[in-house]
Parts: sequence; C-alpha cells; structure tokens
Amino acid sequence: MRGLAGKNVVVTGAASGIGRSTAARLLEEGARVLGADITPTSDRPGSAGDEGTYAFTTVDVSDEDSVKAMMAEGVRLFGRIDGAVNAAGVAGGGAVHMVDVAEWHRVVDVNLFGTYLVAKHALTQMLEQDLVDGARGAVVTIASIEGIEGTAGGSAYSASKGGVVILTKNMAIDYAGMGIRVNTVCPGFIDTPMTSNIFGMVGMETPRHEIIKEHKLGRFGQPEEIAAAACFLLSSDASFITGHSLIVDGGYTAGRDHGVTEMLGLSGP
Repeated sequence: MRGLAGKNVVVTGAASGIGRSTAARLLEEGARVLGADITPTSDRPGSAGDEGTYAFTTVDVSDEDSVKAMMAEGVRLFGRIDGAVNAAGVAGGGAVHMVDVAEWHRVVDVNLFGTYLVAKHALTQMLEQDLVDGARGAVVTIASIEGIEGTAGGSAYSASKGGVVILTKNMAIDYAGMGIRVNTVCPGFIDTPMTSNIFGMVGMETPRHEIIKEHKLGRFGQPEEIAAAACFLLSSDASFITGHSLIVDGGYTAGRDHGVTEMLGLSGP
C-alpha cells in the first residue's frame, strides 16, 4: 500500500486478534508502530524481517490519563503520530433485562468511551502537527456489523459499536478541513480469541453454526483480513475516503439466503 512506509502509527488492542494483526501488517508495510494493550506482552507481531520499527506500552483505553500517556509515548518515540487504530474491545451483552449496570458500563466504557479517548488524544496531537503531503493524519476505529444491524442478545455490545460508527462519521466531518481523515471498519465475526471464548461456551454450538452459515463465504473472517482493511484506510491509497464504514463481513450483511442458493445449485462446488 502506498504511503505507509515510515509513518508512525499507534495501535490499541495490539496483544491479540485484530490489533495484533494490524500492527503486524503495518510493520510489513514499513511503518513505525507503537502497540498498546491492557495485557502486557513482549512479543513483536509479524516477522522479524519486517522493515518497520515496533515498541509496546500498556494502556487502559477507558482511563484518560493512561491514553494520554500512551500518545505521549508515541510522540516521544517517533516525534509525531500519523495514524491511530483503536482495536481494543471487549464482548458482552444479553437481553437488556438480564444485563446488570456494571456489565453495561464495562462494555461501553471500553468499546465506545475508549474509542472516544483514543481518538481525542490522537486528534489533539495531529492538530498540532504540520501538514505532510496535505495531511496531518488518519484515524481508524474498529466497529462491527453489530453496529450496523441488530443481533439477538447484542444489547451493550451492539450499542457500543453503533456509537462507534456514528462517532466516526461526526469526527470525519469535524476534522476533514484540518487534513485528518477518520474511518471505521465493521468486521463480521472474526476468528479471534475473543470470538473463540464466546462460541466455546456450552450451548453455543447451534448459534455458531448458524452465524457461520450467514456469512455468504461460509466461514469466519481472519484477523489479517481486517488488518488489511484498516491499513488501507490509513494509507494514501484511501486519501479521498473519510467518514466511511467499511464492512468486511464475508457477505453477512448482504441479505438473507433462506436456502435459495442451495435450491438453485449455487451453494457449493
């Protein structure tokens, strides 16, 4: 991708899943990356042969002082912040009458409030920077298809990701004139440790089967596929894209099938 080599990017949620894969892809593209997560790790994502430079710091995205310190560390290391990807997130939900207040706040505080805090301090830094090739930076948030359409039992998670989608659009409007683009990626169900924990629960065998079936490509996505989309939105190849919700879901939201493709002989080789 054009325009990522030598860029300085902060990636949250970098210890696993989508965040780790995004950090790895950025390093492969030659970027300098500050990975951050609430879970400490000393492992470098990606290949040792990747051209980019990597550092790691701990962060609690729901704590403003922690997020502010993370961004300050990025500036200390690299001098400026060209991109930020907020991939930190947690799962949780249930039917509303079954969700206690503490659980609601846990999910929304990380997924939505955390996205706000990371964006706030990334944008604050970017606004202080000089334009480079007409741009001060780019922010990519990670929402979900559950922020686009409802899912049974989604409640807190769906609400948090729907908030991320509209927050991203608002930020795109507010900062476009300052040379900052803001976009979001809306993944389908992705094969990550978080997803494995959910579908590994007793009784989730049937929902897992049905959800895979709703992905028209017949599988869960891989973290690397979401990382590729996030890196594209950071890159100069996406220089005319802002305020966009990029759905990467294997056809999950394309519409319902209801067994018609099987009837037409189109359901497999």
